Amino acid sequence: MKLHPATQILIWCVLVAAMQFLTASRLLALGALVLLLAFALSPRKFLQLVRRTRWIMLSLWVIYAYSTPGQDLYDGFGIFSPSREGLLDGGLQLMRLLAALAALAMLLDRLHRQQLMAGLYTLFAPLQWLGVSRERLTVRLALTLHYAEVAMLRESRSWQVVLRSLFEAGGEVGKTIELPLYRFALIDVLLMLLSLLTIWMVMR
Repeated sequence: MKLHPATQILIWCVLVAAMQFLTASRLLALGALVLLLAFALSPRKFLQLVRRTRWIMLSLWVIYAYSTPGQDLYDGFGIFSPSREGLLDGGLQLMRLLAALAALAMLLDRLHRQQLMAGLYTLFAPLQWLGVSRERLTVRLALTLHYAEVAMLRESRSWQVVLRSLFEAGGEVGKTIELPLYRFALIDVLLMLLSLLTIWMVMR
């Protein structure tokens, strides 16, 4: 069964948003499930994403550990001791990020570039009521995501090489982009409604 690209993107967005409101126990359970699915379905891409963001996640955990008020982890360290509450909050935030990356890895493995753009184009339809061009917004966002993925997944560790490759991608300017249009199936409608209902219930 192949879901509409817009449905898959919406599910990812709802998952990321819902994790911000879950309790610690539910977050850990959901995060563990998403991580297991990523290791089973998209292990290579997930590990690449984690490797490229590992220092950011480590820095975030350290910031939480030392900036969150609470009981010192070890009194002998004095002012240099991280707080227990900070380590816990930082760990929960890391779980949110890891689960989001895991779901993103599965999404990128299932959708090629044109499918991703087609899904975004569909989801941006309501913006036309505000006078926003969903064609331009779709192309810009899709290209941004594409270049970000290229930078994150590139094997070379030289940031100069990464920047040079991104500028070389400018050769695509002026090309015509064709978006494939997909029909919504009943399962797509049901999943989209369920996703919206889920985020509404979680945010209450």
